[in-house]
Amino acid sequence: MADFDAIVVGSGCAGPVAAHELAKAEKSVLVIERGTYAGAKNMTGGRIYSHSLREVFPDFEGTAPLERRIVREGISMITPDAGLTVGFGSSQMTQEGQASYSVLRGPFDQWLAAQAEAAGAEYICGIAVERLLVKDGRVCGVIAGEDEISAEAVLLCDGANSLLTEQAVGFARPEPSAMAVGVKQVIELAPSLIEERFLLGEGDGAAWLFVGDATKGHVGGGFLYTNRGSVSLGLVATISDLARAHVPICQMLEDLKAHPVVAPLVKGGKVVEHSGHMVPEGGFDAMPDLVGEGVLLAGDSAMMCLNLGYMVRGMDYAVAAGMHAGRSVAAALDARDTSKAGLGCYVDALAESFVLKDLRQFRRFPHFMESTTRLFDEYPRLARDVMNTLFIVDGKPVQPLRRSLMPLVKRVGIVNLLKDVRGGMKAL
Repeated sequence: MADFDAIVVGSGCAGPVAAHELAKAEKSVLVIERGTYAGAKNMTGGRIYSHSLREVFPDFEGTAPLERRIVREGISMITPDAGLTVGFGSSQMTQEGQASYSVLRGPFDQWLAAQAEAAGAEYICGIAVERLLVKDGRVCGVIAGEDEISAEAVLLCDGANSLLTEQAVGFARPEPSAMAVGVKQVIELAPSLIEERFLLGEGDGAAWLFVGDATKGHVGGGFLYTNRGSVSLGLVATISDLARAHVPICQMLEDLKAHPVVAPLVKGGKVVEHSGHMVPEGGFDAMPDLVGEGVLLAGDSAMMCLNLGYMVRGMDYAVAAGMHAGRSVAAALDARDTSKAGLGCYVDALAESFVLKDLRQFRRFPHFMESTTRLFDEYPRLARDVMNTLFIVDGKPVQPLRRSLMPLVKRVGIVNLLKDVRGGMKAL
């Protein structure tokens, strides 16, 4: 007889949700987290779209450690000396099922773990699962330290840099082009300053993305999210492209913090946290098999992340995948079949949900971003020069716009511009 019905490896977003659903179904479940506590090693830009969270925890807003409800979006194309920003706000962003919130992963992940424990899941923190326990080609537990712990099913939710997916489903480590590295600082500011500088009401928040000089023309971008008493400012850059950069990513972050667009927003702030993490960005075509004999994958370990340039999503996919994973394993346990075929209901559930539909819909976009480097260099400079032409007055006679703008467009190349627009539309 197995020690547990199920073992969940990792306590980010997917793991505790899966454990919660299993415990709710009266299954014995153990969560093993290698951090000293849930959230100890996790970081993110700091935003969760709440629709998937609400399906598992309908009253989450009353108890979850949310920072601010996002009511304002911003996207900036920046060069070293300028920035073109598009801002957006809408009442629909605050409606139930459509709201999103900034979060800090330390307290948020601890809250998720507490929900799983309250439902009956057991937790062990500070221990790394080094290998899977495999017998007759089937995963039947884990090996952590000197201990072997058996289970009818194992759920791998151990993050982007999973140590176990190769043994579980034969998934080799992803290519550098499918992975990014993220760095982030949490900068402490008074709530009143945040609301004044970002033109926010009390409790409201903003999300802001930066492309161009944020990563010195390399594939990636910057982000800023407002918290209650701080802002999360960071960068994400593709590892394969970053390896050729002459400026290390830590210096890129310092330069972004000093940029004319960003510096006034964080002026006087105190850095209280600095963190780094790997981020899966290969999309649908970089995903591993989601199930194996006695094992399944959810969240970042399954490469469930989507970066569209104007929007970055991962946490809502992880929460939804964790929910489906927990419910599917519970059903497989009831059917006494946790084989690959028996766990196939998990893949079916994801295929019917927004998770795989979204990732499949945008499967071409990672390649488009990687291959269209003009997005991170030439187009921000073009935007700057066009805006300078429109708004700088120096006493010289004004030229017709056609005569002043066409040389700027030709510098990029009209064919290149049309090709990139067409490629982006096809990828989206």
